[in-house]
Amino acid sequence: MDALPTVAIASDHAGFAYKTAIIEHLRKQGRVVQDFGTHSAESCDYPVFIRPCAEAVARGEYTYGIVLGGSGNGEAIVANKVRGIRCALVFSEDTARWGRGHNNANCMAIGERTVSVEQALAYVDVFLATPFDGGRHQRRVLQIEPA
Repeated sequence: MDALPTVAIASDHAGFAYKTAIIEHLRKQGRVVQDFGTHSAESCDYPVFIRPCAEAVARGEYTYGIVLGGSGNGEAIVANKVRGIRCALVFSEDTARWGRGHNNANCMAIGERTVSVEQALAYVDVFLATPFDGGRHQRRVLQIEPA
């Protein structure tokens, strides 16, 4: 049996509660999960935690990244500044599925203030279970990364 994909995860204070729930959820599945912080709900600057998480995924140390904040927007922006990262802002099962299937996203961003924790856990499961569709999408993905 193949090993489950590994996951790097990070949040700011506004995504801390969901990050904690997602880590527990993934570890119960037997996944390797590395927490890049933050480690409390105390106000903090999200790039400090999101960038190292995304860089670890870009280096190939983890298969996927999950980044969380209040809306997920800032976290997606930071992650997408890292060469080799394609971070999808996920707010539904469809956006999770399309992020992986169409964009070969290797990172997902979720906003704790935008979805319930049950929805977030479901979106994580869909994202991690969805393969890249390839085909016409491969050509487009290749155009994303600068030369």
